[in-house]
Amino acid sequence: MRELVRRHILGLSSTMRVPVLLFYIHGYSLAEISSYLGTPVSVLKKRLYDARRKLKASLPVTDFISAFQQLYEGGKRMLHIVNGDIVAEKLKQGVVPGDILVWREIYSEGPVFLDPSDPAGRSVRADYLEKAMGIPCEEYIDGCESQEQQLRRFKDYDEIVLWFEHDLFDQTMLCYLLYWFSQQKLGRTRLNLLCIGDFPGIERFRGLGQLSVEQMGTLSGTWHLVKRKELELGQAYWEAFTSSDPRRLTQLLQEDSSALPFVRNAFRFHLSRFPSVQDGLGNVERTTLEFIARGLNQPMELFRQVSDELHEFGMGDLQFWLILKQMAVGPQPLIRFEGAEAAIPSYTDPSEDFRHRRILLTDTGRRVQDGKEDWVAANGIDCWLGGVHLLEKERVWRWDEKEESIVRSEKI
Repeated sequence: MRELVRRHILGLSSTMRVPVLLFYIHGYSLAEISSYLGTPVSVLKKRLYDARRKLKASLPVTDFISAFQQLYEGGKRMLHIVNGDIVAEKLKQGVVPGDILVWREIYSEGPVFLDPSDPAGRSVRADYLEKAMGIPCEEYIDGCESQEQQLRRFKDYDEIVLWFEHDLFDQTMLCYLLYWFSQQKLGRTRLNLLCIGDFPGIERFRGLGQLSVEQMGTLSGTWHLVKRKELELGQAYWEAFTSSDPRRLTQLLQEDSSALPFVRNAFRFHLSRFPSVQDGLGNVERTTLEFIARGLNQPMELFRQVSDELHEFGMGDLQFWLILKQMAVGPQPLIRFEGAEAAIPSYTDPSEDFRHRRILLTDTGRRVQDGKEDWVAANGIDCWLGGVHLLEKERVWRWDEKEESIVRSEKI
């Protein structure tokens, strides 16, 4: 049926064929097509109407034509907010009608503030991301302002759908958006949520980007209306995540979170990234040391294994390179890179040479792994986890795995 429809579309005149392909097949909005073609929206609507009439007369696929009538131009205006470009490109291949907004953020890395649009906090965050990961300040700020501008136009749409996954990377974005919408008057706009942690036939589900266009199509329409409980829970978790006191999160872990079924595990994992009361290592650093000790010492393979083991994180490669860098610096580093010094890859510098270096444990790394030394006590600490800034000259928040609690140690 799809091939039949495509052949008939290709048989249309170019003035009708191009708008039909861009609008119905690839999911671009009328405004986007108008800007690209230099054709007024009113003219595009007439061409789409004429195309539907021609297709209805020539195609023996009445169900498909009925579907055409319910799509974006002929039905509800929709906005889909997703977590990445791969997901967006697949959705545009006829999976859903409407506009797509890719929310480009990485709240699981660096300083995060209650209102990300506040200029003071944004400046701190932009400076951190540029220094730590090489993301240019201006590019980051421009990107944030652009997506926020589109988000503020939410009342232009009848429906909004949030597409997110189970891991910390996605759950932080979801909680921020739920927090933001909880501060708005939705009016007639319906806010929907599609949030999954597995998919039939996929043994290790990592995210929506794994799915084919056909598999994505099975999810279309399975979202549900966001209710007050979900807005309130998302708001509570965002406020706790951005707080300078991580105990607010541990308190939430004890409360009912069934309205957002993945939020508890995601933010519990976030707390496990804090220095442990046992050895000063966060969960990611400890897992990395364990794999290196087993002989896994190539950066790319190490990244794949650690990210698979800690799938609740949703960790990207740039985040992992930063973690390796932090483990390799200080008075008593945990690891070292074999051979001449190599630049750690960043947003603007892939540093291919680094990917072929071997990573080895130092003597300190072995002692810490054996429980004979504390990493924070040996090196101090300076890092951000959500709204918490851990500094070597302050009392440091630590994670107690057994008690599932955050405690504050004495000064280093």
